[in-house]
Amino acid sequence: MTDGQRGVVLVTGGSRGIGAAASIALAADGWDVGVNYRTQADEAARVVKACAEQGRRTVAVQADVTQADQLERLFDTVTAELGPIGAVINNAGVVSPAGRVAEYDAERLERVFRINAVSAFLVAGAAVRRMSTAYGGNGGVLVNISSRAAVLGSAGEYVDYAASKAAVDALTVGLANEVATEGVRVVGVRPGLIETDIHAPGRLDRLGTTPPLGRPGTAQEVAEVIAFLASDRASYMTGTSVDVSGGR
Repeated sequence: MTDGQRGVVLVTGGSRGIGAAASIALAADGWDVGVNYRTQADEAARVVKACAEQGRRTVAVQADVTQADQLERLFDTVTAELGPIGAVINNAGVVSPAGRVAEYDAERLERVFRINAVSAFLVAGAAVRRMSTAYGGNGGVLVNISSRAAVLGSAGEYVDYAASKAAVDALTVGLANEVATEGVRVVGVRPGLIETDIHAPGRLDRLGTTPPLGRPGTAQEVAEVIAFLASDRASYMTGTSVDVSGGR
């Protein structure tokens, strides 16, 4: 693919935060974009408009990626509307209110792991079935969005979130080795303290200056790394995750 036209990318959780910024950055980089959302139709429409302003074809598709049937519909719809998918940004995620491990209950844990880990595996499987040459595809790239929390542990706040993202890191390494000879690269991004609404009120005020760079990052800064990894500029990268964390 040339720098002017890269193909079709699907971004899960693409209506807000890092997913929205990634969708727009990918459009600017030459991709046609499928923007997945679960409930925020208005936000998704704004992202679609911003991508269209980059001169790219874009479609928003509602689907809960924790549900296998909805996930299949999502991939099929994007393919029907835009063409064969050549990259997937595996981005959907959630946190729970801050708390210690001793305070977690099964309902909290099931929600966090279902959305952050189980859905990541389901999206990855659907992506491979469309892109892998072993399934008749033309190859492609899967970018898994993890978190620096997977390494740091997030003690006293959300160790469950950190553990669910550590599962995503393991997925990146393991799946990359499974599909390396099938035309599919699998890479990860671990954002640090980024200015999005995933944080509890006051959290960035308390922690935002703790990275060595002295500030929180922006969703745009993460999005630029995602766009690079999805492109052929990163053609010799697979099975690895890139920290975008200001050194923290």
